[in-house]
Amino acid sequence: MRLATLRTGGTTVAAVAAGGSWAPLPHRDVGALLRDADGLATARASAGPGPLPAGADLAPVVPHPAKVVCCGHNYAGHIREMGRELPAHPTLFTKFADTLTGPADTVTVPGLAADLDWEAELAVVVGAPLHRATRDGAAAAIAGYTAANDLSVRSWQRHTGQWLPGKAFDATTPLGPVLVTPDELDPAAGLALTCRVNGERVQSGDTADLVFDAPALLAYISAFTRLSPGDVVLTGTPAGVGAATSPPRFLADGDVVEVSLQGVGVLTTPIRIEFEECA
Repeated sequence: MRLATLRTGGTTVAAVAAGGSWAPLPHRDVGALLRDADGLATARASAGPGPLPAGADLAPVVPHPAKVVCCGHNYAGHIREMGRELPAHPTLFTKFADTLTGPADTVTVPGLAADLDWEAELAVVVGAPLHRATRDGAAAAIAGYTAANDLSVRSWQRHTGQWLPGKAFDATTPLGPVLVTPDELDPAAGLALTCRVNGERVQSGDTADLVFDAPALLAYISAFTRLSPGDVVLTGTPAGVGAATSPPRFLADGDVVEVSLQGVGVLTTPIRIEFEECA
C-alpha cells in the first residue's frame, strides 16, 4: 500500500493509491491516519495499484511528527570514507518537524548556509507506540518506508561537537514522495538509494549496507524515549557526500538535487541560496 499527503485547497489530506489515481481519506495527513487505530484499515479498504499522478502537489508524507530522530554514520561505506571505525551504538541527533518539506519543494537557505550538502536517506515511519521495544516488537511497529534528503549546512554542523544547528534549518529536509508499507518493501533485502546533482550521480548506496537497520534503530531509540505513530526516523546516508570529496563540494544556487529510493520514488529539490545584496 502506498500513502501520501496531498495539498489541496489550502489544507492537506491523506490519500491512498487506488485504481491508477489517489483516493482521499478522512485524515488531514498520513501522520493523523497512523494515529487513528482504524486508519490503516480504512486505507486498505480503499487501496489499489496506482502510480503517483503527474503534477500532484505533495506535502511531506508525514508533515507533523512529534519526533524526528536521525542516525549518522550508519552506512559502512560512508563510515569508511569519513575515516571512522564502525560504531558500537547508533550516532543519533534530532530534527524539528518544521525542518521537513515536500518532495518537489524548492529548498531556500540564506547565504550563511552556502556550504549546503546532500544526504540521500531511507526514512522509517512508526505505526504503533513503542517503549523499550524488542527488535521484533520494533519491526512489527513499522508503518512503512519513505525517502529523505538530510540537507546539511556543514559549517553550522561543525560549530561544536553537537550537530543540531547544521541539521535544523527550516524546511531543508524533503520527505516523501510516498509511504510504502512493509508488506511491499523490505530494506533488509537491499534497496538502491541514489543522489544526483544536476543529473550527475554523486551517491549510490544499498540499504543492505546499513550498520543499524530500521528495527534495530527503533528498538534502541525506544529504550530512552517513547516513539508514537507518525514519528520519523532517518537511517543515515551512504558514501558520496560533498563534504567528503577532495576538495569539498557543496550545492550552489540553482542546483537541482534528486534522491531516488527503489520502490518508493524520487525527491526532486531545486536549491535557492539567498545572498544579501550590498547596500
